[in-house]
Amino acid sequence: MTARAIMIQGTGSDVGKSLLVAGFCRLAARRGLSVAPFKPQNMSNNAAATADGGEIGRAQALQARACGLDPQTDFNPVLLKPQSDCTAQVIVHGRPTATLEAADYMARRDTLRGAVLESFARLTARFDLVIVEGAGSPAEINLRDRDIANMGFARAAGVPVVLAGDIDRGGVIAALVGTKTVIDPADAAMIRAFLINKFRGDPALFEPAMADIERMTGWAGLGIVPWLSAAARLPAEDGVALEQMRPTGGGRIRIAAPMLSRIANFDDADPLRAEPSVDFFFVPPGQAIPRDVDVILLFGTKSTLGDMAFLRAQGWDHDILAHARTGGRILGICGGYQMLGQWLCDPEGVDGAAGELPGLGLLKTDTTMQGEKTVRPVTGQCARTGLPVSGYEIHAGLTRGPDAARPFLHLPEGPDGAISPDGRVEGTYVHGLFAQDAFRAAWLENVRAGASSDAAYGASVEAALDELADGLEAHLDVDRFFALAAAPGWRGAPS
Repeated sequence: MTARAIMIQGTGSDVGKSLLVAGFCRLAARRGLSVAPFKPQNMSNNAAATADGGEIGRAQALQARACGLDPQTDFNPVLLKPQSDCTAQVIVHGRPTATLEAADYMARRDTLRGAVLESFARLTARFDLVIVEGAGSPAEINLRDRDIANMGFARAAGVPVVLAGDIDRGGVIAALVGTKTVIDPADAAMIRAFLINKFRGDPALFEPAMADIERMTGWAGLGIVPWLSAAARLPAEDGVALEQMRPTGGGRIRIAAPMLSRIANFDDADPLRAEPSVDFFFVPPGQAIPRDVDVILLFGTKSTLGDMAFLRAQGWDHDILAHARTGGRILGICGGYQMLGQWLCDPEGVDGAAGELPGLGLLKTDTTMQGEKTVRPVTGQCARTGLPVSGYEIHAGLTRGPDAARPFLHLPEGPDGAISPDGRVEGTYVHGLFAQDAFRAAWLENVRAGASSDAAYGASVEAALDELADGLEAHLDVDRFFALAAAPGWRGAPS
């Protein structure tokens, strides 16, 4: 397969591959190219819904936005959603296919190579350029057999690779040169260039090291990307970033979110974190939820029963109930909404281990997990204000009960969510609501009268993507990057 494509792999996880791909996607779109992102295999509980009812990793949804596209299942044909330390739900072309133990998946993943190459072929037929994101590191040679995420894909599809190293974590020279040393020579031959990411300080001090890396690897150095502040304004992909997030500070409204073990779609909070009027923070395991917060926000989770037990093990149930008794506000989204009810039942183990547990009992609702998953973009109205809303649903449960007669949203498909009689405890299945400026402003006003909100979240994401692209263009040899991807005669090749 001759592909008009290029792949960014990394020397490890969290080296910035996702945002590098997003930045290059925005650069390509600026040059007038039709460009699409692609990640053969992703592992994340942060998912986005596609128009046809599928789901992909949210990082690929952000990359699609950088391209000016809506999310599509071909952008991420294999998505793994961890349900426990050893099991994950396997999503193929947007649909759940199985829940597997890690060892079983590793033994069978080469059976998914066809699905991966099928999606990639469709994209290369439709777009001028496909920018591919690897997963983890190609130096994990224990995973090379049957690999579909890094060199296994690159060699099968004939896609050249640029290797990114993260200097912020230290040891970047050893990481890059060591990768060349440990991987198969045929894999190493796929790597045509490298770049340094997240540099702080004077890049001139690292120029001799760039020459050393080029000499020891035979790869071309594309440049040194500085620490770009725009990256902090874009959604994080996985829970690694959660541990690094600091309280936003300075706001009049304090919002706390317990850091659940299988937390999902926590980027729902990004618009709140960007609000000057909000002090938003995650509460890590082992710490109590402060008593002086205005709102406790319970996020979604890939294993509602499992995280209900985890929540109790941290003592957070006592904190949440005390907060409710003293008039505090609570919002649950998706799995968090389910936890607010009286009972959680999963008789078939759809969302983790089979069983049932009492919920927090703050809403008179009960949830039963069902095999048929609801995945869809939605539009509707906020029940409290009548404001238009849009977002997406990804859940397996059906929630019913008296408090559902006071819905949080009115959707064409029917009412969504529930509100307690005093209006202080709310739940919804819909993600992405806070990204809408009018809804977010009204919700904050309801939390505290006079709360101001003049942030334009969508515009800030677009501006951050542009700043990211500007940073790459200023510090990398982007013409050479695009030339590496160019098939003979491709109109996007620089002259």
